[in-house]
Amino acid sequence: MYVCMYFILAFVRLGLFLDLFRAHANLSFQPYGWQDNKDARHAKTYEVALKDKDFIEGPWSQNNLDNGAELLIPIPPPLCGVLIIGEETIVYCSASTFKAIPIRPSITKAYGRIDADGSRYLLGDHSGLLYLLVITQEKEKVTGLKIELLGETSIASTISYLDSGIVYVGSSYGDSQLIRLNLQPDEKGSYVEVMERYVNLGPIVDFCVVDLERQGQGQVVTCSGAYKDGSLRIVRNGIGINEQASVELQGIKGMWSLRSATDDPYDTFLVVSFISETRILAMNLEDELEETEIEGFCSQVQTLFCHDAIYDQLVQVTSNSVRLVSSTSRELRHEWVAPAGYSINVATANATQVLLATGGGYLVYLEIGDGALTEVKHAQLEYDISCLDINSIGNNPKYSQLAAVGMWTDISVRIFSLPDLNLITKEHLGGEIIPRSVLLCSFEGISYLLCALGDGHLLNFVLNVITGELTDRKKVSLGTQPITLRTFSSKNATHVFAASDRPTVIYSSNKKLLYSNVNLKEVSHMCPFNSAAFPDSLAIAKEGELTIGTIDDIQKLHIRSIPLGEQARRICHQEQTRTFAICSLKYNQSSIEDYEMHFIRLLDDQTFEFISTYPLDQFEWGCSILSCSFSDDSNVYYCVGTAYVMPEENEPTKGRILVFTVEDRKLQLIAEKETKGAVYSLNAFNGKLLAAINQEIQLYKWMLREDGSRELQSECGHHGHILALYVQTRGDFIIVGDLMKSISLLIYKHEEGAIEERARDYNANWMTAIEILDDDIYLGAENGFNLFTVRKNSEGATDEERGRLEVVGEYHLGEFVNRFRHGSLVMRLPDSDVGQIPTVIFGTVNGVIGVIASLPYEQYAFMEKLQTNLRRVIKGVGGLGHEQWRSFYSEKKTSDAKNFLDGDLIESFLDLGRNRMEEISKAMCVSVEELMKRVEELTRLH
Repeated sequence: MYVCMYFILAFVRLGLFLDLFRAHANLSFQPYGWQDNKDARHAKTYEVALKDKDFIEGPWSQNNLDNGAELLIPIPPPLCGVLIIGEETIVYCSASTFKAIPIRPSITKAYGRIDADGSRYLLGDHSGLLYLLVITQEKEKVTGLKIELLGETSIASTISYLDSGIVYVGSSYGDSQLIRLNLQPDEKGSYVEVMERYVNLGPIVDFCVVDLERQGQGQVVTCSGAYKDGSLRIVRNGIGINEQASVELQGIKGMWSLRSATDDPYDTFLVVSFISETRILAMNLEDELEETEIEGFCSQVQTLFCHDAIYDQLVQVTSNSVRLVSSTSRELRHEWVAPAGYSINVATANATQVLLATGGGYLVYLEIGDGALTEVKHAQLEYDISCLDINSIGNNPKYSQLAAVGMWTDISVRIFSLPDLNLITKEHLGGEIIPRSVLLCSFEGISYLLCALGDGHLLNFVLNVITGELTDRKKVSLGTQPITLRTFSSKNATHVFAASDRPTVIYSSNKKLLYSNVNLKEVSHMCPFNSAAFPDSLAIAKEGELTIGTIDDIQKLHIRSIPLGEQARRICHQEQTRTFAICSLKYNQSSIEDYEMHFIRLLDDQTFEFISTYPLDQFEWGCSILSCSFSDDSNVYYCVGTAYVMPEENEPTKGRILVFTVEDRKLQLIAEKETKGAVYSLNAFNGKLLAAINQEIQLYKWMLREDGSRELQSECGHHGHILALYVQTRGDFIIVGDLMKSISLLIYKHEEGAIEERARDYNANWMTAIEILDDDIYLGAENGFNLFTVRKNSEGATDEERGRLEVVGEYHLGEFVNRFRHGSLVMRLPDSDVGQIPTVIFGTVNGVIGVIASLPYEQYAFMEKLQTNLRRVIKGVGGLGHEQWRSFYSEKKTSDAKNFLDGDLIESFLDLGRNRMEEISKAMCVSVEELMKRVEELTRLH
């Protein structure tokens, strides 16, 4: 229904003005395509009288064109004229010339001019084929047309010829591409070479939210693209670790990678520390991790810290000494022993320096020479020391002039200067939780101090490396357990890995710190391990296991594409069988007559391979799909609703409900039920099946026959809709999204076995998606690119009031929403406020994935005030007002947005300069730090 409607709009769009081309100084001609009442196509021209601002009948016209003619291409001087692109012919027209050539049947979707004189054009058709059209000429007079097939691209929506054979193909149906046109064809006869791809999720027709890794973090699997560019896209938030090798090891207390020489490009050793021993692993000739020895290391005790040092040396710190070992001979060169009666509690080092803390609050600073460890300075602090760091962030990568020290008792972090151990800065952290890990680091030229607490919170400060001053304090919650911070490099950029029960990578973008979840469960320790066999890898200690793996690109969203070569229209996941089922259609273009084939496909949810296929009948489309179980039946089923879309029918009059089980990884049809229309929606409902079939809602019971087989048996229904396209349920309540009649609320009455209407929204909205937010609030999207919410009025004084769904929220989204689903793309921390906020994900025709969060009233009121103040500071593009853009707009009415907040606008607060932040802070009577904290909490919703 919807597909047909939009194709008709595109078909008659020829009646719009398309392009002007100049003829002389005062006038321009407008070619104008139109269609008469016999469906014949014609082209006419009009003169635009610029002075009179009027149209005058033009100098020429062309009648009886190709019935598929739908695209006009203006030809610039000196040739002038117009190209009329049809489905079977291409025509060049001007006042004096008419040239036409036949083409293979196709619908041209886009064109791009190559030459300034308009003699060559690239044409892209509906099947993704790219053609070169050449206008031949003699003495600025057109003599003919030639067309040549160049190759295949994504289905083009726009084509831009850049230069030197490089072309950008923009696609609304698949990924956009940067291609090179070669002079010679490849082995397949194609002149097209794809250089780059640019991800496009649109159009998202359907999607589901699943936790494929079973780690408490949702992923979105979308039905994306159209025609041959159809695909499934797996969209996940956070960063993945791709495992290369693993070994079982219990009780790891620390890990460090070491090199066999200072200038060696790769790590050789992996030092693994346990409670009462230290093991050294190394790569053997078979690229396997095996145990080895560094004779100068003490292996019978726990190692507190290790590091590469200058002069081909290694440093090992244990509870009673610091050992300096040759990395080439592996022999001990020097040892610094802790004073009698004192043991080393924590330590850190870089290539030239060692900093350690002993019991009693002693801080000891050593420097590394060639075969020598020299104690330069020690100082006694008033409390014990919990953590240390001397990572170099200055000009000298091997020497630090600052030391960060975390303290017990007064819960502070301090900055000391090196080598004299003078206290520069003291920052009290507040609370009762001690710092467990500190780190000096630099991102995008800005120096920071990161301080991780024992309860999973992380504080970060901007650090002035000259004065040691700490500013711009921020606090975020990364987990609930102690965090260990380590730096690592990826793509020549420095990042920080925060190991805890919710491992996180900290990185910088546009000089703002960002936090991405790592798709792993609890991680206790991590260190970089850049070995020859596993370049740019990380060693990660998890519960009972040591893993070597590579890390994904550091970015917020990761998208994996599963090309199908056909269009997936509906998708569903079944946890019990670890499968997806999709309704798909394949366009067969092998013969002269294009036709469609529709299937139900079963896919493995890990490999995404087709493992079973059920072909639908001719003209039968898959319209809805559901995984569910029924009362008195322990089995889990896939239910599919279909429609027979006959060419002569305006609306389907026949369909089926198919019930499948998965046996031996195959789809087995268990039952089918014929319906009197298209099954637009299916829902599991109190152990039964609820279906939306054309104008009615129908409830089916799962009945047991005498022979032991099962069948769907109609129990009751509800009529009164124009087309019931979307249905959602909660308890005994049913909401229906109608083609034209907005949202209705129905209730199922058990005693009577009947479905009745309880209330409805009397506005005329053409619905595109619906969802239930809570018992009383329902969310809808309509075809004017708006969102709205309605509320059930249970407390109404009269039947009329109770029978009306009150519109409580309105908002212009600017996107055509196809589906809402409850869920989240981020890990939810049960102890955080953000973790309690319910969210709905939506997918749109343009490929947008968005989040709608239901905020508590206090938080909503605060953010609304912030949004109001941001509108005064941030000006819209082109001077357009934000309120005007977000106001609900349809053919029937325009009204100001209400009870919706623009999350993108609110989060833009974090990108403002400090002066603007302070301006808003004053207006809000809230500190900049508090505003930043509350906005950053919101960013963690997505």
